[in-house]
Amino acid sequence: MLTRIISGAVGVLLLAVVLYFHNTMVLPIAVAVIIAIMLYELLKAVKMNKCIPILIASEFYGIVMPFIHDTFDVGNVYYKGGSGLPSSGPEIIPNGLAFIISFVITLLCAFIIFVTWLKKHKEIRYEQIFFVLAVMVLVPQAMSTMILIHNSDSNDGLFLLIMALCGAWIADTGAYFTGVALGKHKLCPEISPKKTIEGFIGGILTTSIVYAVAFCVRSGGFNVVRTALIGFVMGAVCAVIGTVGDLSASMVKRQIGFKDYGNIMPGHGGLMDRFDSVLFVLPTFYAFMAIISKI
Repeated sequence: MLTRIISGAVGVLLLAVVLYFHNTMVLPIAVAVIIAIMLYELLKAVKMNKCIPILIASEFYGIVMPFIHDTFDVGNVYYKGGSGLPSSGPEIIPNGLAFIISFVITLLCAFIIFVTWLKKHKEIRYEQIFFVLAVMVLVPQAMSTMILIHNSDSNDGLFLLIMALCGAWIADTGAYFTGVALGKHKLCPEISPKKTIEGFIGGILTTSIVYAVAFCVRSGGFNVVRTALIGFVMGAVCAVIGTVGDLSASMVKRQIGFKDYGNIMPGHGGLMDRFDSVLFVLPTFYAFMAIISKI
């Protein structure tokens, strides 16, 4: 338990440093590092980490995506006002060059992976290849949403990014303590034996309440009822989506047959073990922001 606490404290400290320097290159660099480690852990899970061409192609794709998003703000949404929640319609800023660069890099990396598969078809199965292709795109695009959320509002970008991350982690915390206190009915015993239905509900309510309060405080009392309602619903959606992400990652581990994706965080496992729910919550949060701006 002590190891877990110390490891968690170090992780929180590193995250705090990254967020403190959020307006510098530290943020995209940190996101790129997180993506690189997560991809390595996933490739290792299907025994593809030792296939150098596939590893390099996947890692290259993952590392460059945050910088492309940060440089070009691909499909970014800029909100006006800075009242905690977007209150006016988004101004979509398309960038054809950025799209072309992303598309070319995707094709190049996929081409390298398929050529490698052709050369080593007796050693590599199609399940491994398509798993690699899926995570190569999913992880970088989902985690790079941190950049899009941060850059979406010049005033509240940091606040929104913190809330997006909290959408996953607060739900985990609320679910844990509610499950310990009240948990009796298993949620998915074969996938995650410790999760309970009571904990799941507790995580949803905890996240919803925190979101409602945080957005109301940030808005400075502006349209409190609307802000609280939107925050409550957004928190509930993020909590549910985060749980789906957590269970999905756990299901992969169960089917492959190992406990953790890595050991970079003693007592916690790998970064995939810490960011599995975040992986699903970040895009959901960003999409929710775009929807809210239309209401």
